[in-house]
Amino acid sequence: MCDICGCYPCLSGCPNAPDPPEVYRCKHCDDPIVVGDEYYEMDGDHWHRECFEDIAVSLLLEMGATLSEASADDIDDGSDDAYETMRDARLFDD
Repeated sequence: MCDICGCYPCLSGCPNAPDPPEVYRCKHCDDPIVVGDEYYEMDGDHWHRECFEDIAVSLLLEMGATLSEASADDIDDGSDDAYETMRDARLFDD
């Protein structure tokens, strides 16, 4: 019986609990992907979800993506000069 959790085998949150079994190895960081981890698979390779998404962000940044913060000035109020012109033409067209 464990001195910390009082169980045998140890509960999963116990520091004496064994590591979860490795299912795959991450192509990016080479750490194990264990039971319960979310992962991506492509062409027979496996990535932790975080590693895969980090790679995607890195590629997009290399392609020129930028991070911005939205402001009230960015709100599209629906007005459009072309629409206004067309509407005026229909209203005043007799």
